[in-house]
Amino acid sequence: MATYRSMLELKVPARRAASLTGVSRTTANRKPAPPRDQTAVVPQNKLTAAERAGILSALNSAGFVDLAPMQVYTKLLDQGIYLGSLSTFYRVLEENKQVKERLRLAKHPPRAVPELVATAPGQVFTWDITKLAGPVKGKYFDCYMMVDIHSRLIVGAHVHATESGVLAVEMMKGIFGIHGIPRVVHADRGTSMTSKTVAALLADLEVTRSHSRPRVSNDNHLQ
Repeated sequence: MATYRSMLELKVPARRAASLTGVSRTTANRKPAPPRDQTAVVPQNKLTAAERAGILSALNSAGFVDLAPMQVYTKLLDQGIYLGSLSTFYRVLEENKQVKERLRLAKHPPRAVPELVATAPGQVFTWDITKLAGPVKGKYFDCYMMVDIHSRLIVGAHVHATESGVLAVEMMKGIFGIHGIPRVVHADRGTSMTSKTVAALLADLEVTRSHSRPRVSNDNHLQ
């Protein structure tokens, strides 16, 4: 651009100067835009610090603390109170790091990992039910198996066409008659394992029931 202007000062025609320098005459003759004012424009309706504090106080008040901002906004309007727009409510919550679930949800303590200790055979048994492939596609059998966690001996295994607590009780009675009654029987939280039929048998025999934590599959000692 400087070369183009120097050539114009030397009385070189503009068309010739533009051709030699590769500068477009339109670009060269365009007037530069005036500098923009970089000062941030403050909206006339911007809320004061006290007004924003009032919105936060209303959102965290006893009557609204469990409600979503939309619900608080509409309830205030029903009462004839306008503190700001719904977007402003969310901005105030964001500034105070309160954009989250506002309901007071119950907090359940973590469940302890079941730890079973057996110092000799016959103290702790664990059992499970596994699907076995049948002779044709889509046909399965249920294998009921109980293991002594000390010796890893399979103390009993039954195969049935269905899964039920009644069949599990039959297996346990046979195993306990041969290997004795253990102190603890561990299982996962399947329907048969937590059935009233199994629970009643173990309670009558004064056997402690142990179960895996909810939705934790590797608590079972058969893993």
